[in-house]
Amino acid sequence: MARKNIARKNVAQKNVAQKNTAKKHMAKKLLLGWLILLPSALVAETPEEKGLAIAVEADRRDQGWVDMQVTMSMILRNARGDENHREMRLKSLEVPADGDKSIMVFDTPRDVQGTGLLTFSHKVEDDDQWLYLPALKRVKRIASKNKSGPFVGSEFAFEDLSSQEVEKYTYKYLRDETVNGLDCYVMARYPTDKYSGYTRQVTWIDKAHYRMQKVDYYDRKNKLLKTLTFSDYQQYLDKFWRADAMNMVNHVNNKSTELLWKEYSFQTGLVDRDFNKNALQRTR
Repeated sequence: MARKNIARKNVAQKNVAQKNTAKKHMAKKLLLGWLILLPSALVAETPEEKGLAIAVEADRRDQGWVDMQVTMSMILRNARGDENHREMRLKSLEVPADGDKSIMVFDTPRDVQGTGLLTFSHKVEDDDQWLYLPALKRVKRIASKNKSGPFVGSEFAFEDLSSQEVEKYTYKYLRDETVNGLDCYVMARYPTDKYSGYTRQVTWIDKAHYRMQKVDYYDRKNKLLKTLTFSDYQQYLDKFWRADAMNMVNHVNNKSTELLWKEYSFQTGLVDRDFNKNALQRTR
């Protein structure tokens, strides 16, 4: 009887050992399967999907600032390097379900003092923009087909001054590259607006914080028209990054426009009624 019990015990132990061995083999097979599938999954992400994912992540990281006020210096330089200085103010309101709203007003020099631009950006529809001209005492609507034109003699187009919503473009990841000493994603984005002055924009976004470092703008003939560079980023509210300097260089006419941003303030209590045509005319 004792021998039978010992035999049964040995058989049971053998069965347990076989089951454990089978489980180990199965685990190895599953691990090998994941290792085989993992590169395929990475390869399966198309350049278009990766480009869109980068744009979505950059947008996600800059959500929640609510509203913002800032002062700016605009420096216009001609091909000889002569400078013309302007002082401006900007107010912006975050609109989570749509594009942001903004009002930009010139304080100096006297010939542009009081000139203001009101912008309602939209995710899908054409942006709405109005220009207030104090000399004429009227508000002029900017037609969609005219938004590729220069803003008040600068190298920035009207469309450059709208918030850059993700839905305004389609995307394509191009490569990784170092800019300003930072490891960056390089991707192309293609405007969906048929009236855009650009066929594409090539952007450099740093991997650490998803901040725009550089943008190359290609005109309707697909030739390099302008380059915008960002520098001296500062962080606000422990989350939101803003560049203190932006420089737009026109490669065709050799002119440039630099924006120097200062005195940022966030969550100041701005509301919708601060962003309409009446507010644009009242702003001084």
